[in-house]
Amino acid sequence: METLPWYVYLNFCATLVLASWFFFKAAHYSKTFIIIAVVWILLQSVAGILGFYSDPLSMTARYPFLIFPPVIVLVFLFVSGIGKFFIDGLNIKTLTILHIIRVPVEITLFWLFAHKSIPQAMTFEGRNFDILSGLSAPFIYYFCFVNKKIGKWGLIAWNLICGLLLLNVVSIAVLSLPGRFTRFGFEQPNVALGYFPFLLLPTFLVPMVLLTNLAAIRQLLTKKDIHKV
Repeated sequence: METLPWYVYLNFCATLVLASWFFFKAAHYSKTFIIIAVVWILLQSVAGILGFYSDPLSMTARYPFLIFPPVIVLVFLFVSGIGKFFIDGLNIKTLTILHIIRVPVEITLFWLFAHKSIPQAMTFEGRNFDILSGLSAPFIYYFCFVNKKIGKWGLIAWNLICGLLLLNVVSIAVLSLPGRFTRFGFEQPNVALGYFPFLLLPTFLVPMVLLTNLAAIRQLLTKKDIHKV
């Protein structure tokens, strides 16, 4: 992967910090969350710096090490008693506004495409419409929690749509990896997400954002009043 301008790294790292702070706040400043997050980020960062994910010949085979552990954690949170307790305690207002970080993420992806590190299909110029989630987040927050014009089912619908948009770009990213299963990016495979710090997008930011959608939906389905979650 070619050397990228400094502002690409700065934008992504600032987004990572902002997203972590939002979730830390939503979790009522949970020390457990911040410890697990820091340890996981460090482990994957070291692996990325050492080039574990960046070899095009082995990248696709090793990619599960980026995404399967967070998936296992997500499943644990939704099936275990302690996990459900944690999810139900998250602040839904903060979870909602957290989605603004999806805008700078999409800007990062566009820059990566411009520097020939990912395919166009992974950007808002291609098949990725996830930026709409980030752009709409402030309006959803306002009309749900300030103006109170949008109710419980409106917020559920928005979270469902945001979750589907996220899964859409995840599927494109996976199908754009170098290898025999490539369906997108024949002219430019998805190689950037195997390099530090951008590998933290699939292994940390994406699972966190998906968790915010799923946690909000769970809370909304189990509570009658949107303003009491």
